[in-house]
Amino acid sequence: MTTVLRLTPDRPEPDAIAAAAARLRDGGLVAFPTETVYGLGVAALDAAAVRRLFAAKGRPADDPLIVHVANASGVAALVVERPAIVDALAARFWPGPLTMVLRRSPLVPDEVTAGLDTVAVRVPAHPVAHALLVAAGIPVAAPSANLFSRPSPTRAAHVLEDLDGRIDMVLDGGPTQVGVESTVLDLSGAVPVVLRPGAVTLDMLRPLLPDVRLRRGDAAEGPQRSPGLLTKHYSPRAPLTLYEGPLPRVVERMRVDAAAAEAAGRRVGLLVPDDDAAVMAARLYAALREFDAAGMDDIFARLPSTTDGLSEAVVDRLRRAAAGRIVHCG
Repeated sequence: MTTVLRLTPDRPEPDAIAAAAARLRDGGLVAFPTETVYGLGVAALDAAAVRRLFAAKGRPADDPLIVHVANASGVAALVVERPAIVDALAARFWPGPLTMVLRRSPLVPDEVTAGLDTVAVRVPAHPVAHALLVAAGIPVAAPSANLFSRPSPTRAAHVLEDLDGRIDMVLDGGPTQVGVESTVLDLSGAVPVVLRPGAVTLDMLRPLLPDVRLRRGDAAEGPQRSPGLLTKHYSPRAPLTLYEGPLPRVVERMRVDAAAAEAAGRRVGLLVPDDDAAVMAARLYAALREFDAAGMDDIFARLPSTTDGLSEAVVDRLRRAAAGRIVHCG
């Protein structure tokens, strides 16, 4: 059985943190809250422990991990070069939901990076995550604490739905705040590229990186520089169909398709995003898991009508959750 330790989110109990830190140093698998989603932590420099994490999640080896450190100085040993912009970005966005992809040092195992010459690094802001990293005193590789391709967990209960008995410990720090994974910014090439959108948006990055751009299109075959780039990801068990196009046409097509599905005896869940991007992001994965818990046969969803801030991240997650089932209502 997986041990669950409940903590006060803003003042995590030292004894629980110490126990979890010791488990990490011993090669164990510990789930913990970040401000984005719950992560499944493992000692990043312990290749055998990292392989156990991949096995527990059912995660393919060509999907790299993000390495979490307690502060910006912890990045130095993990990379071979540190462009000057890294310090400016760290001063502005760390701790917080920004991951930077940099050229890795030989210290980082291939298991963490999918054999690539880059490593993704982040300094999380959640008090539990910070306390754990400080107490552990080691870099911690931490993908989302779920079975591979499932919606990411935003509560400890979501972690247990997928991984109870497969991991050693869960630190229950209550619901996460952002609700979608960190922004991943690739700084390893000539032009900075956001590989995965998140709470740190292009508009927020542009004062420091005027030429930053957003990666478009599906991932190529083989290892990826960032997690979360596969065509199918974040998916509920029920097939999710995404409707795109002008709102009146989308609403009408969803109504017709839902009526037809229900007439055929299928249970249909409708996902209609809130226009508040922060609310959308915080609730998205919990809503998908609730549809599964209710035994829905189909989920029909529309894109948010707003295009600012976190909306880009919500759109990205919905498209991947649909895994190609997209209806264009032109």
